[in-house]
Amino acid sequence: MPNKTIYVSDGDLPLYGRAQELAGGNLSAAISAALRRYVDVEEGRREGFDEVVVRVGPGRGRKVRFTGIFLGEWVNTSYSRVETFRVYRGRTGKFVVHVERSPDYSIVNAEGKPAGWRGYLGIGAISYGTTPGESTLEVVDSLDELRARIPPQLYDSVATSARQPAVEDLEI
Repeated sequence: MPNKTIYVSDGDLPLYGRAQELAGGNLSAAISAALRRYVDVEEGRREGFDEVVVRVGPGRGRKVRFTGIFLGEWVNTSYSRVETFRVYRGRTGKFVVHVERSPDYSIVNAEGKPAGWRGYLGIGAISYGTTPGESTLEVVDSLDELRARIPPQLYDSVATSARQPAVEDLEI
């Protein structure tokens, strides 16, 4: 395998040292992983895609990154919960669905029954519902699969934009 020399400024030496430590002593693996990620993000950006960072899992969840184009968003609200649906198109043409669900905001009394107007005034022993918030991320191959996972109003908007050719593809 050929050797490559990388010149590092004195100020960056601690960074390279930490990267080597995190990579188990293999600085080449750390540099290759960083370059692979850089190339992927830059190629996507040049194709018109954005780097998207969302949280997935219970509570605040963990960060998940992908490259995509934002197609639409829909918010469902109810008495006790908020759901936010976001749809992206990935670089491979698949659809990415990110759904955020808030914690259960229904107010109940000590017996677990709805607290009614007293709850909103803060009268009595009040506690919030026990359903935690969560976020999910799904990747689907087609508009047909997408239809089953998002509200119909959002699907209509996304399907319309997904079927329209990109500006670069129009013959003028």
